Amino acid sequence: MQRGGGWFLFFYTYPRARGRGGGGGRGGGRGRPATEAPTGVRAPAAACTSGQLTADSAQRTGSNGVRVTVTNKGPKPCTLKAFPTVGLAGQGSPGSNKGLSVVRQGQARTVQLPVGGTATTTLTFTPVLGEADGYCASGGTPTVAPTIVVGVAGGGIQLAPDDGGDFALCGNSVRATAFR
Repeated sequence: MQRGGGWFLFFYTYPRARGRGGGGGRGGGRGRPATEAPTGVRAPAAACTSGQLTADSAQRTGSNGVRVTVTNKGPKPCTLKAFPTVGLAGQGSPGSNKGLSVVRQGQARTVQLPVGGTATTTLTFTPVLGEADGYCASGGTPTVAPTIVVGVAGGGIQLAPDDGGDFALCGNSVRATAFR
């Protein structure tokens, strides 16, 4: 249509009838609702919950570090994008537990965990120096605990070192990688 020396184009699209196939439109075609993934494409897995994840122990990675591996026990695949929280535990009473400040190492990325799949984080503590009656380079008193609580997916998993020893550290922080 021409009006005042310029051209104006008008477009009108007619809605398709539901359930008739043919593709296009907001519903993704073939009568599917907009929230449904197209055929052959999986919807992303939901975030892992604490009820899905388990861990057996904290595997030593030297004198001042441990590796913690969590396993998705199901019933469905899930995703994990997180750094752990960490606390010292098992010191005689819950009032004696000690939360640690987590210094994040690297960047968190989404990890897809199928049922039975695993993700790992590495925790590194400020080491206690010396032998049996160790000391801290800072002059502080070392902290010793038989277990740690690793927080992941909204819950906590209490773990002991795989070698049967204790956790010993100086200071109030731990360095942690994101789960991978």
